[in-house]
Amino acid sequence: MRKLTLLLIITANCAVLAQTTNPIITSWLRNTTGITGRHYLTTTSLPATPINDPTLFANVQAVNYSTADGYVYVSTDGIPAYVSGPFAQNPSPVATERNAVFRFPLIPKPATNPTNTTGGNIGVFINGVALFDYGDAFSWKASTSGDVMMGGDRNWNRDAVVAERTGFDCSKAHPAGGNYHHHQNPSAFNLDLVVVNNICNNYASDGLYVINPAVHSPLIGFAYDGYPIYGPYAYTNTNGTGEITRMKSSYSLRTDLPVGSTRPNGPVVAAGPPAGNPPNRGLGYYREDYVYVDHPNDPTYLNSYNGRVCNTPEYPESLYPQGIFCYYATVDANHNSAYPYVVGPKFYGEKVASNVGAVPDGTTLYNPALNTNDFTISKLDFKVFPNPTADLITIQSVSLLTNDLKLEMIDELGKIVLSKTFYQGSSTCYIETDTIYNGIYFIKISDMENSKKIKVIINK
Repeated sequence: MRKLTLLLIITANCAVLAQTTNPIITSWLRNTTGITGRHYLTTTSLPATPINDPTLFANVQAVNYSTADGYVYVSTDGIPAYVSGPFAQNPSPVATERNAVFRFPLIPKPATNPTNTTGGNIGVFINGVALFDYGDAFSWKASTSGDVMMGGDRNWNRDAVVAERTGFDCSKAHPAGGNYHHHQNPSAFNLDLVVVNNICNNYASDGLYVINPAVHSPLIGFAYDGYPIYGPYAYTNTNGTGEITRMKSSYSLRTDLPVGSTRPNGPVVAAGPPAGNPPNRGLGYYREDYVYVDHPNDPTYLNSYNGRVCNTPEYPESLYPQGIFCYYATVDANHNSAYPYVVGPKFYGEKVASNVGAVPDGTTLYNPALNTNDFTISKLDFKVFPNPTADLITIQSVSLLTNDLKLEMIDELGKIVLSKTFYQGSSTCYIETDTIYNGIYFIKISDMENSKKIKVIINK
């Protein structure tokens, strides 16, 4: 009996340890407050009022896991907390409910025979939103001299990030058959150093997080092989040391296809940068316009899968002495998305994840009370602008928000004149001040235990 009791205690302790230390269980943004989705339908005047989706729950609804079968089960509607849409030139006007249960391996494994990424989901961001690869199912068809969906020659496969750029919303995503997804880094276009899509001019912009070159980028998702996905900045050295630097794609545009030349069995290489609508098939319009160039002596260049084996804040050397393979949402020096964008063109690990539709019996519901995550507002950095302002204040979190925050606008007498919620999984919150009198106010940002105050001036 003593042996059996001891075995049960050890098993229980191992289960708790797996729950509280494995990032593929603990890193998801769980919706515990009933946040629902919001969307825009058309490009109207700023500021626009989004349409609420009361039946579409944002972020992740539940996380279950089983040490017996070795999987974690993530339940989600596939809807972000940030506002989606509008989607120009897209047959799907809004994102719709996925009601999905994604199954990921608790312990990912490198692939013996790596497989290509494919159309549809190849990963899931921590807010439950789908990740697609570079492609959009169009390829060049020589007999008709045009790009054809599903029916092309597949020699020259169109790059969705370039070809469909004008159809993305401010956070660089769009729906396919209602399935809202990103092909690239999920931050707002107007937060890039060079803006390549001005859709954010029509609405108050938002995204999953803000790129911050000063700190290690957050863990933002998991690929279908179970390996983590990070934003573009990381430690220089793979052992988790060194300065913070940008992780760079090792794919470059080909040099054997000058402007005016004809791609083999493909279209002519157009002059200038590639564009989406109308199409300008310059270099970079197709996946095959890129070649892999190895950089064996520079750890900041990623391998052919767009990642590297390393240590990160979530996978420290103390717990993962051999490191873990990590993908990165690559960007260039201007923070514009850089091919192959996130994962690909092949999976590093065994692709075993899928949408299984339901959580099987015998799993354990993740209890965040056991989480070792030390989220606290004291560690967060916020930007408030413009200040002074006339009619709109923008509060931007430089850090990824994993919990809802409360925002209050307080006058000099201590009276609360306005309050809002700063949602987990968003990067920006806006306060319209057109009905507030001129004067000095304080923006109070608080969680359950701590708060910060920022002085603002209203001057109309």
